Formats: sequence, structure tokens, C-alpha cells
Amino acid sequence: MNRQRRPLQSVVLVEAVRTPFGRARPDGLWAHTRADDLAVVATRELLRRHPGLPADRIDDVVLAATSQSGDQGLDLGRTVALLAGLPSTVPGYAVDRLCAGGMTAMTTAAGAIASGAQEVVVAGGVEHMGRHPMGAHADPNPRFVTERIVDPSALVMGATAENLHDADPRLTKERADAWGVTSQQRYAAALASGDIGPEIVPTAVRDPLRGWGLARQDEPPRPGTTLEQIRDLPTPFRPGGRVTAATAAPLTDGAAVALLADEATALELGLPVALRMVSWAVAGVAPELMGTGPVPATRKALARAGLSIEDLGLIEINEAFAVQVLAFLDAFGIDDEDPRVNPYGGAIAVGHPLAASGVRLAAQLAHGLATRPQVRYGATTLCVGLGMGMTIIWENPHHDGGRR
Repeated sequence: MNRQRRPLQSVVLVEAVRTPFGRARPDGLWAHTRADDLAVVATRELLRRHPGLPADRIDDVVLAATSQSGDQGLDLGRTVALLAGLPSTVPGYAVDRLCAGGMTAMTTAAGAIASGAQEVVVAGGVEHMGRHPMGAHADPNPRFVTERIVDPSALVMGATAENLHDADPRLTKERADAWGVTSQQRYAAALASGDIGPEIVPTAVRDPLRGWGLARQDEPPRPGTTLEQIRDLPTPFRPGGRVTAATAAPLTDGAAVALLADEATALELGLPVALRMVSWAVAGVAPELMGTGPVPATRKALARAGLSIEDLGLIEINEAFAVQVLAFLDAFGIDDEDPRVNPYGGAIAVGHPLAASGVRLAAQLAHGLATRPQVRYGATTLCVGLGMGMTIIWENPHHDGGRR
């Protein structure tokens, strides 16, 4: 039988939004707010911004969380779809790839869209690390260690960052400290210039002692951080180590969601196109060197796109730890001060609510490319617990045919 293969559809990101990120602690911004409600607020705002999209045209809601229990459990995608007021005909499901949960939600949705099975999907992630500390409800199989399948340090993310420092003498504490300060400085400058803010959804804050409020900005950043202030901070993962609170992303609560569609449907419904997905890849690495994951993932994604690192005019890399970013830069021969990389700061300043971070990166890249029409391609990438990395290559729909 002669069967014609359906051509793949062009997948675009219409927009990505997020709640303000809060510190994961008893007095943090979202200490008294449910995780699923954070995702609902972001989803409602995403749809409010695009009134031309009929709710019944949404084919699916895909939500990620690293800890899928309590207020992050019970099929988070379907839960959020119902709570956000979508018709009961709109289904939903949950995914988990630890820190790459939100990014995997987007690529899973993209696969369905590209194949023609779906046209419009809401995808994102949420993490309430104040209620669900990473690994708190997990029961790692003891064979990991007893059978030497992984090094014991692989189950402690900060310890894997110390391992990265050990693995390469170029990855010094001085460089990591400098990157930590740069992240804070760039974030503060981006906030002041308005480069951070349009993607943030003003969100109600509930506090049993102080009543209700409205959060419009992220809580974790520490503007004014200097090298002198952080040079002698404790190293919690190892006595005399190199990883400190200033060179690691703070524990964070927050949600981020994106609207994805095939390009023809976006045109039909009058939806804007912020990014065009080109390729993506996931790679595995030694779990005890988790932070190296973005390197092979980016190489695979670039190869699949027929591109090189020089073709990328903007790179948003999640700053789980400063040393992990530095390892990526060294692998590709990129200078520590290259303006293409995290020009608006990163997770060391803003925080890393695990499954939400991949979508935050996409929101930031979309803004960056919109203001750089000379740049054609950009990337979002992050390292993933248990030894993985994930990267998406995106095309700038605003590209003017300029140099990069």
C-alpha cells in the first residue's frame, strides 16, 4: 500500500508567562499559596492576553512538577485546566523530567503539534519547593549506591557542582564568584530597563498574619551583591569547598506556562509568534557530573538543526550553579563575559523553581530575540538531576536577515 506521509507542522511559541518567583521558606512569598493555584494564575493570564483564542480550540494542557504529590499531584495538567476555567472537553496530563520538566512539557506538546495530532497546547511547569523540597518524598533505590551504579554524590546536586570544580582546574571559585555577581548585576539592570517584567503575572499573595497583597516582582534577587560580600561565604556541600549560596540558585517557588501552536493555526487565529522551534535534544552524562549535561544536549540539538554554536546569537542557560555555566562556556570556547549568554541575569538571581525554569528561559529568550532582529537563532538549555541535559534551538521570527 502506498501511504503518503503527513508533513511535519511548524511549531511556534506564542507567548510564555510566569508568576513572580518566591523564596522557598516559611516566610516566603508563596508560603501560604498552593502550587496548583500558582499554575492556574499563570494559565488564566496567558489566555487573557490572547482573547482571539477560543478556549475550546486548546487541545491539551501539559504541566510538569518534580514532586508530583500533594498540591502538585493528581494529574496536574488536568487539575489546572479545570481550575483555570477551561471547558471540561480540554484534557490534560502531567510530566516529570526533574529540572527539565517544563522544557519537556513544551517539547512533548511540540511533538503532538508537529505530527498534526494537535494544534494548540498550553505547556508549563510549577514547583513549590517550600512545600516539596527536592527529593523529600522520594525513595531512591539503595542499589544506586550499593551496586555502585552511581557515585553517592550524584544524589546531592550541590555535591555534583563541587565535583565539577574538581574535574577541571579552570573552573575556579574566583570565576564562579564573579559569575554569581554578574548574574545579580545583569538581573538588576534588566529589571530597571524593563527587560524583565512583561512576562510576570501580578499574583495575589495570601498571608494569615498580614492579609492579602499583590506580588509584581521576584523575591530572590539580591541587588548590590559584590565580590567582597560573597568571597568568604560558607561552603555547605563540602568543608573548604567552592560552591556557596552566592553561586547557586536559591530554592524557589513559582510557575511558568507557555502557549504553543502550529504556525498555520496561529496565523488563522491572529496569535503572535514569539519563537519558532527548530530542534531539541536531551543527553545523559555521568550523574555525579550532572552540570555537564547542557554540553552534549546542545551539541545534539545543533547537529539536528544543521547549525554550530557560532550561529547562536543568544543563549539562555539555567544557572543551577555558576560552575555548571562555566563548564558550558569552556566546552564551546565562549568567554565568561560574552554578551550572548544570559544578558538579563539568570537563576542565581531570580531562582530555580525546578520544573518551571525551562519555560522561564523561553520567555526570556523570546524577549531577547524580539529586541535583536539581527539575531536569527537562540537556545535555551539546562542541566538536569541524575545526570542529564536538555536544549531547545529556536528561530527568531523577527529576524531581519542581519548578521547572526
